[in-house]
Amino acid sequence: MSSNGVVISGAGLWKPEHTVTNEELVESYNAWAQRYNEQHAETIAAGEEEEKPLSSAEFVEKASGIRQRYAYIKDGILDVERMRPRIPVRPDEELSHQAEIAVNAAKLALEGAGRIGGDVDMVIVSCAYTQRSYPAIAIEAQHALGIEGFGFDMLVACSAATFALQRAVDAIAAGSAKCVLVINPELTSPQVNYTDRDSHFIFGDVSTAIVLEREEDASAEHVYKVLGSRAVTLYSNNIRSNFGYVSYADDSDPYGTDKLFHQNGRKVFKEVCPMAAEHLAGQIADLQLAVTDVKRWWLHQANLNMNQLITRRLIGRDMTQEEAPIVLDEYANTASAGSIIAFCLYNKDLQAGDVGVICSFGAGYSIGSLVIQKL
Repeated sequence: MSSNGVVISGAGLWKPEHTVTNEELVESYNAWAQRYNEQHAETIAAGEEEEKPLSSAEFVEKASGIRQRYAYIKDGILDVERMRPRIPVRPDEELSHQAEIAVNAAKLALEGAGRIGGDVDMVIVSCAYTQRSYPAIAIEAQHALGIEGFGFDMLVACSAATFALQRAVDAIAAGSAKCVLVINPELTSPQVNYTDRDSHFIFGDVSTAIVLEREEDASAEHVYKVLGSRAVTLYSNNIRSNFGYVSYADDSDPYGTDKLFHQNGRKVFKEVCPMAAEHLAGQIADLQLAVTDVKRWWLHQANLNMNQLITRRLIGRDMTQEEAPIVLDEYANTASAGSIIAFCLYNKDLQAGDVGVICSFGAGYSIGSLVIQKL
């Protein structure tokens, strides 16, 4: 769809103060796995269950490109007796953990756009997980920022940010909003199974935000016009997180491993990469552009190998860090925020007229993208 004069005028990135390196994470996991194997030696020997495999920092980096990740609360993650973060309960009258990190990123985005809360009339909090069902985290953040208007939450897994950006573009183009704040408070660590060798290293916590407004209203130093947006979904069971309130009624363990993040990584790699490459090539062509006209690709930061395969399909070779910035070595997979982190860190050097693409892909399957041009 065409954007009719909608621009991105501000972006904000907030990261926690705590980091967890591959070495720390693997040391904790291996200690847990060894103890588990010792405690279940008889059933493992009898073939009734499988031995827990050990890991290494080298395996993690080779498999993903990740070297570390940020953690909102580090306490508990490396505790072999716990293997999950220890996040304290806050009273209802206090700002929730997720709203707090949402507000942190939102303030940075508003500052970048030269806006205050009173200039915004629509707030979307869009991420892989929300801390609760209601009241919406978006409405809580809206209240904390002094924004009048309306807000709502969206859940589209790792495509949440780009899907929300498209909703914002549609709202501004339709005239139902003048200035929209999209926030991605990705508090992913509570949904990680830190006892699973193949997924315990994948995610990190972070929060990002984007300000969109009418082109004629924008006055920021760095402004990007949205040339077009596109979204597609295709149902797949290969990436799941089953945690939900129905567990109370079906008598299943609400914290069982099936309720945490899990995936069939090989199938995801095989199926999503060609989907994403085809999606992007088609969108670029529909805008009467060539793939070579794109100066920068801010791609979803899930896995280095996936990004490399997608870029090879697009231009026939690996892209440079300048062409397609990689940030997952430092941030890990931050669900929907990954492509926005890349945008936040690698956009101000572009020149007027340069074209870039923000793209994310993930569970669903879902793929969302925006083609933007520096003004």
